[in-house]
Amino acid sequence: MNPIKKVVFVSVGCLCAALGIAGAFLPVLPTTPLLLAAAFLFSRSSQRLNNWLIKTKVYKAYVEPINSGEGIPLCKKASILGVSYVVMAISAFAVARPSVWVILGCVAVFLFWLIGFHVPTASAKGVE
Repeated sequence: MNPIKKVVFVSVGCLCAALGIAGAFLPVLPTTPLLLAAAFLFSRSSQRLNNWLIKTKVYKAYVEPINSGEGIPLCKKASILGVSYVVMAISAFAVARPSVWVILGCVAVFLFWLIGFHVPTASAKGVE
């Protein structure tokens, strides 16, 4: 691989990993897409960083269930949507511009479609 390309991939991968890990604690940042981007970039530039990322608790909690096809539990999906909608509502009231409302409305519908229909729902194992 071109050394410049490798440096760019590692740098952007580190940025995505840092933001993805922060996203596990901050509701505004999307955790899973950032961690997926970091994994993609690391897998093409640094096996050591890729191995590190795959072993992190955040990766195992947010990305592994989706990659394995297991999915996300329904209660976690509801939590994701709830927090996201609260943050969007606060943003909509703070800005109070119709153009922002339209954008946030489109994002809310897309998020509902993505979480509700595209991301698999984990079965309730061990629940009786």
